[in-house]
Amino acid sequence: MPYSELVKNFDLIRDYLREFYIYGFKSRDGYDMKSSRSYDDARRKIESWLGDNMSFKTTKDGKITFISIDSRREETNPFFKAWMSKSFTSKDITIHFYLLEIMGDNEEHTLKEICEKMESFGDSFDEPFEFDISTVRKKLGEYIDEGMFSMRKEGRTSYYRAIPMTDLPTGDALSFFSETAPCGVIGHFLLNKRHRSKSNLRFKHHYITSVMDSEILCMLFDAMHKKESIILTSLSKHKKVEVTNEVIPLKVMNGSQNGKQHLLCCEYNSGRFVSLRIDNILKIEAGRPVDYFDEARVKLDSILEHVWGVSLGKTLEHVEFDIRFTEFEDYVYFRLKRERRIGKITLLEKGLVRFEADVYDSMELIPWMRTYIGRITRVYFSNSDVQKRFTEDIRAMARLYGGTENDI
Repeated sequence: MPYSELVKNFDLIRDYLREFYIYGFKSRDGYDMKSSRSYDDARRKIESWLGDNMSFKTTKDGKITFISIDSRREETNPFFKAWMSKSFTSKDITIHFYLLEIMGDNEEHTLKEICEKMESFGDSFDEPFEFDISTVRKKLGEYIDEGMFSMRKEGRTSYYRAIPMTDLPTGDALSFFSETAPCGVIGHFLLNKRHRSKSNLRFKHHYITSVMDSEILCMLFDAMHKKESIILTSLSKHKKVEVTNEVIPLKVMNGSQNGKQHLLCCEYNSGRFVSLRIDNILKIEAGRPVDYFDEARVKLDSILEHVWGVSLGKTLEHVEFDIRFTEFEDYVYFRLKRERRIGKITLLEKGLVRFEADVYDSMELIPWMRTYIGRITRVYFSNSDVQKRFTEDIRAMARLYGGTENDI
């Protein structure tokens, strides 16, 4: 059987793309997701899509495969190519073009009329094209779900019509959407339906791996729109085992610093609010209608008033620190005001400002607070473990640069 790059099950490809791009340090024997044959098949597929973006190096553990992408050279997210490799049969593609030809007159057609015209097309070929009416009905149903066709019923007869394409947004608008928005792969497919000019956009921080989660995101947004729960299978944070739970999806948050996407949801049985990494979600199944969906979202919004990142804790922790700046460094004060997500800022005196907030996870503030080291004169965490962690980090840094305890 000849090698084919088409994909039937995207989940496995999603895993390998993430492993090659984010980690990229394993040899062929280091992958335990599937067999070595499955690894070779997935690697060949990805090589055919990404070309020069695939790189290799030889170590003592063997040949290492990884993905290296220079955003200065790439106009579009190269991972979009994975979504354009869905498998199909010769019958699928033949019916596709037959339907486009028949429905191109923008008139209504019954299923019987469509099948009769398809049979007449077969007269032009040496071998007749055989199909059954149930296959055509199923394909019409798929295109209705995709928004390409519409259907109305009159008695027991169904009438099908093609939905005309509306004018697409400008190329730059679609390019920006496709590279930055959740489910941006939709914009990429729309761009491929028009004459593409060279993009005017380049991205300094381009988080391309989120495109692999587009199908998961689409199902999450659909459940939110319908106000339904979902049966979600994901990998646990530490043990890396599969966990299945029924949750109510409420909001998706996208990290501006690392591009990671999180689902904020409420567990259906316990009512506990949790945050889940979307790239750890393996499978989603439809759940049931939730009549208190709006109330759950309101409660989540009240919780988010005390959340710095995505951690939804149980008890509030108090954080405060003081920053000293000179008379020519007002930009420090304005930066603090600009970057503050929650909490309040108080100008204690000229050149001395205090930030304080009540949060569910004070550890999330530490990376941001470190950017002010050298100006911080006082720090207080109500969580003693976080206070100890922050202090020990500062002491370790002081020792690294030849400082002493008296310098802290």
